Amino acid sequence: NPKGLTRAEATVVTRENIKMREKTLTMETLNPQVKAVEYAVRGPIVLKAGEIERGLQQGQKHPFTEVIKANIGDAHAMGQKPITFLRQVVALCSFPELLESPSFPEDAKVRAGRILQGCGGQSLGSYSASQGVDCIRRDIAAYIKQRDKGVPADWDNVYLTTGASDGIVSILKMLVSGQGLSRCGVMIPIPQYPLYSAAIAEMDAVQINYYLDEDHCWALDINELHRAYLAAKEHCHPRVICIINPGNPTGQVQSKKCIEEVLHFAFEENLFVMADEVYQDNVYSTDCQFHSFKKVLYEMGPEYFNTVELASFHSTSKGYSGECGFRGGYMEVLNLDPEVKAQLVKLLSVRLCPPVSGQAAMDVIVNPPLPHEPSYPQFHEEKSTILGALAEKARMTEHILNAVPGIKCNPVQGAMYAFPSIFIPPRAVEEAKALGMPPDMLYCLRLLEDTGICIVPGSGFGQREGTHHFRMTILPSMEKLKVLLEKLRDFHIKFLKKYSSLEELER
Repeated sequence: NPKGLTRAEATVVTRENIKMREKTLTMETLNPQVKAVEYAVRGPIVLKAGEIERGLQQGQKHPFTEVIKANIGDAHAMGQKPITFLRQVVALCSFPELLESPSFPEDAKVRAGRILQGCGGQSLGSYSASQGVDCIRRDIAAYIKQRDKGVPADWDNVYLTTGASDGIVSILKMLVSGQGLSRCGVMIPIPQYPLYSAAIAEMDAVQINYYLDEDHCWALDINELHRAYLAAKEHCHPRVICIINPGNPTGQVQSKKCIEEVLHFAFEENLFVMADEVYQDNVYSTDCQFHSFKKVLYEMGPEYFNTVELASFHSTSKGYSGECGFRGGYMEVLNLDPEVKAQLVKLLSVRLCPPVSGQAAMDVIVNPPLPHEPSYPQFHEEKSTILGALAEKARMTEHILNAVPGIKCNPVQGAMYAFPSIFIPPRAVEEAKALGMPPDMLYCLRLLEDTGICIVPGSGFGQREGTHHFRMTILPSMEKLKVLLEKLRDFHIKFLKKYSSLEELER
């Protein structure tokens, strides 16, 4: 020790030096755009649910024995079984020795062999091209053409993505530019899926809210689009409109007429259209049908079809497969300027490529067994059972919620969620204010603490001033969902009684 210090003294000196050195990254130096990001689906209520769950495991006492997570559209976590054929193909791709095994059907082997042929070194472990594996892009284009009853689809416009989210963020990145009055404005539905508000905040773009019409089953009203657009033009440059169809969190399925009006509006106002269609297989109301934005655009004629810039998104995470963990997805992007298209490929190449196992899963969804193939009967049975159960649960959820005083739920026409409006008594609103939280956050927090049910407050998705909602998934099993809805009903009545005067209740 050259300075002749004892070890204890040296430690003190070192500690003081350490104390003097401040952290480079603090809340003051943090990127302000990151601070502005909020993502309610995994927000404070969900963190609290995680704490309670860990407490239960350690033997802490609560008035319930388990936390029921109805906060996120994660089908397998809620007990849904994987589609056998999809897992067979991905397993064969991951471990090609199984191609010799008699346990796997021939049609799964053919698909896996074809995917592996498209991979470098015939291995799922190699990078693919940034846009994705060529043969998978071709399969997606064929699927889109068949889905849209013959509307042409060019595989060169198809890009594989890491879930739909990655594609949505990539397209927004391309669009966001400008300062001051020329800052890019992004029109999003309210209520919305919070990926949109989070991405807009992170990129420092301007969020332009257009409100869906709750009194008409969350329909999109063209007059409201005009209102939002004209108001926003005062302070930014609206350049893009986002539509979620079927709706998340609102579960509505848009009519063809409504989609035509949106596309005409985008054509007139020179807006880029982003169509989030990840729930296209989740339509439950018999009087509703999924219409893709692309097909409607085509039917509006070449003047529209050859000019409107449209990006549409799909995913492995929803539908009947519910394969969230594979992070598979794709986007089809129409009418991009050729030079801009090269820039998009460049942007995508920075992240190398989406997970190739997720690309393989996406391939099975767009290229499922055909009626003459050996896996068809089991595949058809599994798919029908899952979608049939979801349709039944959508009806049951609406029915039970609407029987509760102070709760009003629109029909769940599609997707995986109910988004009911809830009456919160003035005294509870006051208490929430005093605690510095939105009233529906207080409601969801009390529900979690009393029943173990985890749902997301409507304030995390956006709602009209003075209204309150929550979003819950319809994914738990029929038995569990029934228990959840009954517990919710009992809690709601108790909540009303606690915070209301009798006169309010009798009204």
